[in-house]
Amino acid sequence: MSLRPFHLAFAVDDLGAARAFWGGLIGCREGRSSEQWIDFDFYGHQIVAHLAPGAVAAQSSNPVDGHQVPVPHFGIVLAMEDWNALAERLRAAGVAFVVEPHVRFRGQLGEQATMFFRDPAGNAIEMKAFADLAQLFAPN
Repeated sequence: MSLRPFHLAFAVDDLGAARAFWGGLIGCREGRSSEQWIDFDFYGHQIVAHLAPGAVAAQSSNPVDGHQVPVPHFGIVLAMEDWNALAERLRAAGVAFVVEPHVRFRGQLGEQATMFFRDPAGNAIEMKAFADLAQLFAPN
């Protein structure tokens, strides 16, 4: 079975800020839009920023490998080269990381590069990469 694109709709409080962040900084191509929402091509997947001031969920976190991981969050698994380039682009732009870019589970099953940050509306984003993509669904 070939991988099918997922669709995710999420709340934002400012479409201009969402456009600058998702389209400009992250580099997602913009698709259709209205005065209430914007479609973005998120590495081949469809994410939709919907204008809904005050609707971003309260955040909590869970401990993972010594860090407090924000819940809920979403993201994508990138190639390591793309992950490194994005981490540098985010650093250069002064993005405040919730969890700084690092390698989690180093030397263990599931070793992965990961970083967490928030979009301008406060949505938590995780971007990760695996040196060995076969580790993505490795059971513990």
